[in-house]
Amino acid sequence: MNIFSHILGFPRIGSMRELKFAQEKYWNNEIKINDLIYIGKKIRKKNLKIQKSSGLDFVCVGDFSWYDHVLGNSMMLGNIPKRHINLYKDKIDINTLFGIARGAYYNKNFSHASEMTKWFNTNYHYIVPEFSKNTSFKFIWKQILEELDEAINLKFDKIKPILLGPISYLWLGKIIDKKKFSKLELLDKILPIYKNILFELEKRKINWVQIDEPILTLDISKRWLESFIYSYNYLYNKNSKILLTTYFGDISHNINTIKNIPVHGIHIDYINSKHNINVILKNISKDMLISLGVINGRNIWKSNLKKIYEDIYFIKKTKRKYFLSTSCSLIHVPVDLSLEKNIKKSLMKKFSFAIQKCEELSLLTKSLKESNKEILDNNFSKSLEKKCLDKCFSHIKKNDLYRKSSYKIRRKKQKDSLKISILPTTTIGSFPQTKKLRDIRLQFKSNKIDLKKYNLEIKKYIKNVIKIQEKINLDVLVHGEPERNDMVEYFAQHLEGFAFTEFGWVQSYGSRCVKPPIIVDDIYRKKPITLKWTKYAQSKTNKLVKGMLTGPVTILLWSFCREDLSKSIVSKQIAFSLREEVKDLESSGIKIIQIDEPAFREGLPLRKKFVKEYLSWSIEAFKISSSVVKDETQIHTHMCYSNFNNIIDSIIKLDADVITIESSRSQLKLLNCFKKIKYPNGIGPGVYDIHTSNVPNINDIKVIIKKYIKIFNIKNLWINPDCGLKTRNWKEVKKSLKNMIKATKEIRDEI
Repeated sequence: MNIFSHILGFPRIGSMRELKFAQEKYWNNEIKINDLIYIGKKIRKKNLKIQKSSGLDFVCVGDFSWYDHVLGNSMMLGNIPKRHINLYKDKIDINTLFGIARGAYYNKNFSHASEMTKWFNTNYHYIVPEFSKNTSFKFIWKQILEELDEAINLKFDKIKPILLGPISYLWLGKIIDKKKFSKLELLDKILPIYKNILFELEKRKINWVQIDEPILTLDISKRWLESFIYSYNYLYNKNSKILLTTYFGDISHNINTIKNIPVHGIHIDYINSKHNINVILKNISKDMLISLGVINGRNIWKSNLKKIYEDIYFIKKTKRKYFLSTSCSLIHVPVDLSLEKNIKKSLMKKFSFAIQKCEELSLLTKSLKESNKEILDNNFSKSLEKKCLDKCFSHIKKNDLYRKSSYKIRRKKQKDSLKISILPTTTIGSFPQTKKLRDIRLQFKSNKIDLKKYNLEIKKYIKNVIKIQEKINLDVLVHGEPERNDMVEYFAQHLEGFAFTEFGWVQSYGSRCVKPPIIVDDIYRKKPITLKWTKYAQSKTNKLVKGMLTGPVTILLWSFCREDLSKSIVSKQIAFSLREEVKDLESSGIKIIQIDEPAFREGLPLRKKFVKEYLSWSIEAFKISSSVVKDETQIHTHMCYSNFNNIIDSIIKLDADVITIESSRSQLKLLNCFKKIKYPNGIGPGVYDIHTSNVPNINDIKVIIKKYIKIFNIKNLWINPDCGLKTRNWKEVKKSLKNMIKATKEIRDEI
């Protein structure tokens, strides 16, 4: 029996983040476009070699992206927002792509970036396609064919191109017209482009093409489901076989549609569909190839290959054709475990990154072909030490999970205690991470400077940040987070139960990469984490300084979580650790404490039937961490790119005194749900986008604030940027904040 191996995509950042550094050098005019293109080509070639040398039967083309694969798909289809079509050069190029992603000036006029949001329930962000009823499409960005020809010229065989499917692409976009219409009305405009691409693949004698339709794991309407039958009937090509690819969940609930989609094969996320695999296989024609995603593409734990072998040995007894694969693309895991030199050997044996997952997959395929389980790795060991700390928390009573008084009562007490003016101004927390600051942390980490010198430098930074904020005249200050490289990694480093990598980078968006900690044990706090620097900052000003914490749900979801305990238990372990930190901050005199939860909505299950359970434990985790304070102490939280419509009730249940959210990129549309329910607590919708170098002008900020005043009770409204400022430079930050303060002052004078 022939069984073939392939993956659904390989990380595109490079093992040493080569793409990130090349992008940023290009944006800073330090290298030319040809240099950037050359580095991208080197990464693609290396990725193909890795897949081939790992023993995989197929190699991928189309998984590389200059910023984001959804944006790449928009470019391929010629779906360029009108404000980014550079009429003066009359061409679409890589600068157009970067302009859509980051915002850009054309003839001295700034065109804002497209909205960015989370890719399903991951920490990857994609650039949201924009649609109007009159949107036209044209195959003008031919990256997929260029990279396919590149791979062919490099003498790679069995190449599998990857495309984002037409229906998922439409689903992921947003309508920008004032008059509503169905995005499916655009389907007939884009299908001919896909058909043309399939024709080009056929000319190049490509046997299989992977077309990703991840929305088939969701609860979607009958009309959207029916569009799959229609679309793939149109695209059917007997020579270029379509592997319809689903991931991030089970598809059994949509199986009655899926079984009738005219394709040659279907990829199933076996990790999430194992319990329903018999139902799925029973309903799919035996003539259809099945690709099983048996290696977890979203976590870094080594696979138990012998167990997988036993679970899927049934495929040897059928006449159906099978591929073996990863559950999803490997862009969600680091590239190469072999680069790590500082992880304990006992832990190294438990981990597997992208390259190692390719090797696992190849070995598993070989063992099944030969019916030889004994060649599989005997070193599998995923058992973790369990102290069952959750039992230690049984003394916490239900009343301990609630603030002592309602928000209405708390607001009055906080008004008397904090004495903050109307439309109070603040920032989200972080300030620019300068090269000097990064060098100081690196020198301390590598023992080139001692603790005394390190502390002195951090104090200098904080003291300067406080002076800058006072000079700008912000109402509520922050210490700037100079001691933190990453908002999650920093807390993980100061809690027990985490392991860390040196090169375990994962793309979050564009050139932004994160290095998720790994939860390997029960989590608890031995000593204060933020107290020292927050107290120091407060000692340097008479104004209020916010304590800045990362919330339990975000720490959990932005780490690689252990798999032997439920996320609910792990989140509570983190929450109780943060609860102690909150208590210490309050006891030291800090009157405002921000507990950031940018990942709160990201963790929402893709299926509606699982949402209630998630919201239950995630709300409880936040309340465990935040509810220990007195009425007079103000709790803030911050959330990123989120469509809050379907969880607004849960946002209210968090009972934070103030929530700050990103909204400027969405042109304020995210705020509709807050408008409808008349959000009762304090809120700070961002007044400008920090993900671009553009400095907002005073009038634009005033226009936004006035819109907010119409939506929210002015007594509850806070004025702040969209997000933290660590990725910006000081020149931009100072100008932007000065304009924000001046705009706020002028609004105050008008009311």
